[in-house]
Parts: sequence; C-alpha cells; structure tokens
Amino acid sequence: MFRKTTAALLMALAVAPVAQAKSASMCVFDVIGANGDVYNLMKDYALEMKGQGVDIQLKPYTDEGVALGDFQSGQCDILAATDIRIRQFNRFTGSISAVGAIPTYDDLRTVLATLAQPKAAKLMKEDGYEVLGITPAGAGYLFVNDRSIDTAGELAGKRMATLDYQKDAIHMVDYVKATVVPSDITNFAGKFNNGSVDTAYAPAFAYEALELYKGVGQDGGIVDYPLAQLTIQLVAKDDAFSDEMAQASRETVWGMYGQAMALVEKSEKNIPEKQWIRIPDKDIQGYQEMFRENRIELRDGVNGAPEVYDPKMMALLSKVRCASNPGASECTAGNRE
Repeated sequence: MFRKTTAALLMALAVAPVAQAKSASMCVFDVIGANGDVYNLMKDYALEMKGQGVDIQLKPYTDEGVALGDFQSGQCDILAATDIRIRQFNRFTGSISAVGAIPTYDDLRTVLATLAQPKAAKLMKEDGYEVLGITPAGAGYLFVNDRSIDTAGELAGKRMATLDYQKDAIHMVDYVKATVVPSDITNFAGKFNNGSVDTAYAPAFAYEALELYKGVGQDGGIVDYPLAQLTIQLVAKDDAFSDEMAQASRETVWGMYGQAMALVEKSEKNIPEKQWIRIPDKDIQGYQEMFRENRIELRDGVNGAPEVYDPKMMALLSKVRCASNPGASECTAGNRE
C-alpha cells in the first residue's frame, strides 16, 4: 500500500508543471520603461498574483524586440507585450487588433470579458504557449502633419511610418497607395517628429509620452477614428502555470480592465480638442466597409494579402459589432466574417 502511494506521488510530481513552483519572471515592454503605465499596471498584477501564491519578478524593457528575444531565449517565463508581437504565439488573441475590427470601447469590453471566461481557456493555448491575460492599451489613431490628410484618398503618396513586422499594416498602407517607411517601435515617433514621414499611427498616450505633438505641429492633427484596438497581452510557455492558475491570471488581468481604461481615457482627454480631426458619419461607413474587405483578405490570404488574422477571432468580433450595431450593412452581407 505504501509503495503504491509513494509511486503515485512520484508520478504526480513528475508531471507537475514547472512553474507551479510559485515563482516566475516577467519581461515587460513599456516604451517609457519602469515609470510607464504598462509597467505600473504589471506591478499591480504581480501584487495580485502574489496574493494567489505566485511571486512574479518584473524586468522593464523599452525595446519590445529585445523583450521578445529575451523571452524566446528563456531569460523570462512571461512576456508582456503588444498583441502585434504576441501573434506569433497565439494567432487568435493576436488578431484582436485587426484593422477597424473593434470600433468602440464598449465592444472592446465585451470582447475582453468574453475571452476572460473559463470556456474560452482552450483558445488561449496554441503551439506550446498560453495567453495569461489581455488588457487594453488604447485605440490606435492616425497622426498626420497636415490636416488635409483626412480621408483614405488623401493618404495616396504620403509617407507612413509602418512597423516592419506588422504585415497587416503594410498591406493596408499599400491598399491606400501610401508609401511604407519601415520603422520599429523605438524610432517611428522620431521619424514623425522630424518630418521624415507624413503620418504615423499610435495610441493617444504617444501624443505626450513620445512627443508626437511635435510632429503634429500647427498644421497637423489626429484623425478621430480607431484604426485598431491595441492590447497588452501576457504569454508564457503553456506549462508555466497550471490550468487553474492560468485562468486565475486571466481573471486577475480582466479585473484590472477599469484601471487600464482609466489610463487610456486620461491620455485621450489630455489631447487638446483642436488637435482632433473629426470625420463625418457618412465617411465612417465607407471606412468600415474598406476595413472589412481588407480583414477578409488578411484572414484568407487572398488578393496579395498575407494570411494574418484568425477566422475564429474575426467571427467573434463580427458578432460583437453586430450585437451593438445590428443595422450595419456587414450584418446582412453574404460574405460576413
């Protein structure tokens, strides 16, 4: 009896996930570093997780590529980075920032609440990795150095700072016949501010934090339409946390949604009203259809587009949009996402 019990115990220990060891390290990307909002948010997350028995040590990175590399080389157990970088680990959650797919923060709240539920847990795992939480980073807006660039047609021939690893953005820039100026998250702001490019896209926090007001100047502005909803996602090897702890982590991050959105809304309110470029509702309808057609191309990999977006996520986002706006033309389209 004793030998059977001992053998069972040893077998259980042999298959126990490594990080049920109650400690983990996290590489945190925040363009401001240890004084940034994302890093501070992750400090609060670590504090919450400590209350659940997991000690998480944070390390700040101002270069997202370096944070990614350190995670991949095993120098940290968890990576906190933008969903654009997380796509390679989970195409489903990495498709949340699909172009024009979440037009309002109410829709974003519905999406993130859905993904934090236990029934969505299986979708958080992919190819040996698991997403441990998703939190808002703010809508991505188009910053321009000339207020006359207020329609998609006006973008033709303009130079746009474009993340060189963001295939969907490159496709969209080509679609509107603008010129891709390859950039990364460490230098796109400098290119916009010194006039090397005419436009750039970023969340509102970049207006002050990255001094994009310099590039906007007296003649430019910020187009008041969300090109995409950026999120910060936490990813780890899928044996880092037990299934129960991974779900607890996702629910902890979801519980911080209000805190994260308060930071987003504060950044948007800090932009002077005169800098926003309001666009008419009739134009918005046209943009929504343009974005929808591009999402389908980027989902299916047709018409020269790379296959970027996950079909399940595109279907979920379509359902959320049509639940909040059932009269939209896409809701009765024959090729609905």
